[in-house]
Amino acid sequence: MAEQELCTFFLNGMFFGIDVQDVQEVIRPHTLTPVPLAPPDICGLINLRGQILTVIDLQQRLDMGQSAMRLTTKLRDDLLGFYIVVCADDQVVSLLVDEVGDVLALPANTFQPPPATLKGRMRQLLAGAYPLPEGFLLVLDTEKIL
Repeated sequence: MAEQELCTFFLNGMFFGIDVQDVQEVIRPHTLTPVPLAPPDICGLINLRGQILTVIDLQQRLDMGQSAMRLTTKLRDDLLGFYIVVCADDQVVSLLVDEVGDVLALPANTFQPPPATLKGRMRQLLAGAYPLPEGFLLVLDTEKIL
């Protein structure tokens, strides 16, 4: 039986996962440089060991409102949350999330399409969901997010 390994994280109390093969690393927030006239879901830019990365407010991109973590990121060093650095289609970006969970290996045969009750942008960006005893793990499609 095939398994899918997912890097899990929380956004606004909801449990999400992203394929570990798309995750480069998880880091604490760096000093953020704002980008004038950027779309609302772009927090700004960070310098990660000489590589300039765009930081995406994942909560806002999923139409869940602006991240509470983002309200504290005005060029300070004591930032909250985490950045998940992902790579897909030769793009490397950083996703702002509230909290990082564990890497879970889940059996592929329990994977389900996105719940029908989800609407709008979030449903479009989901690959599907895994039912868990405490709820659902919503799996994001990395390529669609970028």
